[in-house]
Amino acid sequence: MPKKKEQAEEGSIVWVMWALASFFYAFQYILRVLPNIMMAQIQDRFSLDAADFGQYAGVYYIGYAAVHIPIGILLDRKGPRIVMSLCILLSVLGLLPLLYADVWIYPLVGRMLIGIGSSAAILGVFKVIRMAFPEKRFVRMLGFSVAIGLLGAIYGGQPVYFFMRYLGWSQVIEIICIFGLLLAAAVYGIMPPYDPPKRTDDSIWHDIKEVCTNQRVLLICFMGGLMVGPLEGFADAWGVGYLQTVYQFDHFRTASLPSLIFFGMCFGSPLLSYISERTKAYYPMTILSACVMGAIFIFMLGGWGSEAAFTYLFPIVGVFCASQILVIYKASSSVPERYIALTTSLANMIIMTFGYLFHASIGWIMKTTWQGQLSDGGRPVYSAENFTMGLSVIPSTLIIAAIGFSCLYWSDKKQAVKT
Repeated sequence: MPKKKEQAEEGSIVWVMWALASFFYAFQYILRVLPNIMMAQIQDRFSLDAADFGQYAGVYYIGYAAVHIPIGILLDRKGPRIVMSLCILLSVLGLLPLLYADVWIYPLVGRMLIGIGSSAAILGVFKVIRMAFPEKRFVRMLGFSVAIGLLGAIYGGQPVYFFMRYLGWSQVIEIICIFGLLLAAAVYGIMPPYDPPKRTDDSIWHDIKEVCTNQRVLLICFMGGLMVGPLEGFADAWGVGYLQTVYQFDHFRTASLPSLIFFGMCFGSPLLSYISERTKAYYPMTILSACVMGAIFIFMLGGWGSEAAFTYLFPIVGVFCASQILVIYKASSSVPERYIALTTSLANMIIMTFGYLFHASIGWIMKTTWQGQLSDGGRPVYSAENFTMGLSVIPSTLIIAAIGFSCLYWSDKKQAVKT
């Protein structure tokens, strides 16, 4: 009887570990999309123009990408209990300059700290699932975790704006900070200590060199990075401002529309993976994704959309945003088996870096096309033309990605014929 009780307790802690890791993944998504909801408040608080705000939204991805491989190594050596709890605290610390700083550099550094802390979320999910569940259940449990995380992105939209209206944006940030502290305490207090496996191979630097000098892997990741504009450029930061300015939608409703992209990605992740696995059409599906997303953004930037149209189109964009999974798979399948885990981390790191490039370029274009209008508080006011010019970078890069992946696809076809 005691043995059965012990097994039941062990089974329970496995599910609690997984739930905590998944909640952290959802929490980092809320932090990631906050600039989209609080754009006007942050700009007014620190007197920012579009280029400054683009830097703020985008520097998250610099922090996120820069520590991806080191965080992965730390998770392997120290375990999720210590690494994840410290990274949650780091993310909370990154929010505080928005409340207490008067100099703009501190929120900028704080945003980078949020990116660094958030890097442990998805990597922590990978680690906890591999620790807690059999290998055959990895994909299923990862799918559930991604769904929970994307729900965080969805509910980082309209509900956060709802509380902002009644409590104020600074009080909402305080509540998020308190939740983060409680989550960090739960992770550290509940997750069991980690016993790292004994290592006989210390050639990690050799492996990193092998992966980082693989030109095909780098090319696939680069093309994949060109496709993240709809998710990391539009849905994360610029979507609400664009729809409000160009289409004059109500702010409360507008706050939820870009979140539909994350909603669509909930379904796209398993759907595209299943179709591609069954058909082995990884490149064609990726090319189709770039073309469909590009067409929808051209339609939107042309001014032909409506609230009803976007209610249907944004989930479709989200479905095809899940092509990131196919890109990472193609990158990892281009290396020997021993490099797969490292290649996956590198691919995700490079792709996320493009989030910064999109934010910075959109903000820069808007600033250079700005006509000099100011709000009563002295904040630059950007026109529909400014937003449209800035966001035009998204369909442009999608077209380049479609061409690039088409070249890779035909290159593989020719190689297969020769062999």
